[in-house]
This record gives sequence, structure tokens and C-alpha cells, in this order.
Amino acid sequence: MITIIIPTLKIDDQLERLLKTLPNDVIIVNGGLETYSFAEYNIINSNPGRGLQLKTGAIFAKGDWLFFLHGDSVLCKGWIDTLQRHTEDQPEKAMAFRLRFNDDGFFPRLLEHWVRFRCWAFALPYGDQGLLISRSLYDQVGGYNDMPLMEDVDIIKRIGRARLEMSDQVIITSAEKYNKYGYLFRMLRNGFCLLLYKLGVDPITIKKVY
Repeated sequence: MITIIIPTLKIDDQLERLLKTLPNDVIIVNGGLETYSFAEYNIINSNPGRGLQLKTGAIFAKGDWLFFLHGDSVLCKGWIDTLQRHTEDQPEKAMAFRLRFNDDGFFPRLLEHWVRFRCWAFALPYGDQGLLISRSLYDQVGGYNDMPLMEDVDIIKRIGRARLEMSDQVIITSAEKYNKYGYLFRMLRNGFCLLLYKLGVDPITIKKVY
């Protein structure tokens, strides 16, 4: 069984559209001020912080596989089959999807190519690419840490290239923050934050830059 875990600060239209496409074993970890109630979903209230929310969701998950997913994601045709094949064929590995942005133009495509290169060269998918991982491997690597930022980089580093599969299955994510700040500026700032993390700067400090 696969439990889907979604951290959020609010249940908005994007998240509601996503929920309609998911099976029933879903945990929503709400770090926002508002409280919500959906009879068909398990909603857990938490302090804000994506690392803490993901960690909390995993504690309450009952599945022997965990699929961590962002609330602004759109899953494409065949995603369930892709998850099921992976659990059967490569149970020793975690898996992330191929990223696409819900935006047209040169810069979204450029960024998608960069993400593919980053995943190929450095085995470094980010959280918006989803993460499917068995409970046993999740526990073995220590799970998500309570971090305000870089929680996705942190866990992928502990999983390691040898235990990570990059799927060609597409997942679509929102380009809102790139449109708000500009693609080049956002890409440079993301790269700068990653560099700070690699240099050992405290994630709390990095979040102020992010």
C-alpha cells in the first residue's frame, strides 16, 4: 500500500484539484493557521515547516510505501502504474519524477532541461518532483529532518545515487514563483541557496535569502 503525504499551509483550489485525482490513502499535513476537515482524507495539524510537516506525515502513514507530493503538483496519465511498477521491480530504490512547469516559453523549457541535467549529473531531484520511497528505506536513511529549507536535498543526499531511480513519468508543477520574481532571478537565487547549504550554512539563515 502507498500512502501519499502532502504538506500544505492552506487548502486552495490547486490542492483540491490534486486531491480529486488521488486514491483515499492520503495524509495532508496542515501547517497553516486555518483548520480544515475532509471526511475522506486524514488531515494532521502541525507547526509550519516543510521538513517538519513531511516528517509528521510519515509518522502517521500506514503504507509500506510513502509518496511525498507538493500540493501544487499535477500528476499525468499513467502515474499510478509507474508507482506500482517501481514498487514491484525496484523495491530497494526510491524514485522521483521528471519535472515540467505549467508555463509556456523559452525559460520554462530551459529550466526543465537544467533540472534533467541536475538529476542526471548530481542525482539531485527536488521535492516538487515527488518522492516515492519504501518505509524500510525511509527509516533506514533516517527520514525527513525538521528543517525550514533544503529538507529535500538533505534526504536525497542520504538516499544516494545508487538507491535513487529517476523516472520519465512527468509531474507538472506551478511556475508561479518564477513568474513572480522572473525565471533568471529565481534560478540564480535557488542556485545560491544550494551553494550556501553545500558550504554548511544553517538552513534557518538560508531561508532568509530564499
